[in-house]
Amino acid sequence: MRAFIGVDLGGTNIRAGRIMDDVIEVQNQVRTPKDAKDEWVTVEAIKEVIHTVMNEHVVAIGIGVPSVVDRAMGIVYDVANIPHWKEVHLKKVLEKEFEIPVYLDNDANCFALAERTFGVGRDFENFVGLTIGTGLGGGIIQQGKLLQDANCGSGEFGTLPYKDNIVEYYASGSFFSNVYGVDGNVMYHLALNQDPEALDAYRQLGKHIGEAVKMVILTVDPQMIVFGGTVAGAHALYEEALYASLQDFAFPSSIKKLKLFFSEMEHPGILGAASLCY
Repeated sequence: MRAFIGVDLGGTNIRAGRIMDDVIEVQNQVRTPKDAKDEWVTVEAIKEVIHTVMNEHVVAIGIGVPSVVDRAMGIVYDVANIPHWKEVHLKKVLEKEFEIPVYLDNDANCFALAERTFGVGRDFENFVGLTIGTGLGGGIIQQGKLLQDANCGSGEFGTLPYKDNIVEYYASGSFFSNVYGVDGNVMYHLALNQDPEALDAYRQLGKHIGEAVKMVILTVDPQMIVFGGTVAGAHALYEEALYASLQDFAFPSSIKKLKLFFSEMEHPGILGAASLCY
């Protein structure tokens, strides 16, 4: 019997789960330390949550981080929302602690890999997973495998220039606070209550996400795009506007062939990180 542990490192929580036979057997989480003086406080928190889901069947650990990673050396650089993480040799530290292999990758890459391993991506060899939350990130699957780029930086479509800022300024949950000065959760509940301004705000969001999709097509030309993240869960409010914005794309045949899905996967961060071990 072989089990794997997946760890989802976020700015608010560190989540870990033990996966056996493609099922999460047990999971746990701890708060990501705030105002830590150095990276070792957070490293100890990662160790702590891994120990809570560890057993004798675990043969490898995968970790998704919101940053760029040196995959070969297992070094994490400049983690978003964890300011004191500038260069952390996480693989070396955790392999010494647990004496099993440890694999690391960007969290958006892990989302794409989770869909390839467990979700709608099982039916596609070439696709992109877009995570839409407070920002917009992406993972690229080519020929059935995660794209092995040089610096773990491909798929960061949210940082491309767009209008007077960058893509994720408009095509993410931050759009509502950036443009309307309203928290995303507040805007969501206003829209559910049929507030006209909130409904229009979501239509505008859909148009911006559509422009992001065009960038993905022109860059990668995938068979399919699957959306994940908190904003993806509200797609009923902007999906129509998203599709409408694609109708003026320069290559209509590409749009006709493209498949769009909104992820229904539970715990994609944990499953995606564990997929690094498969």
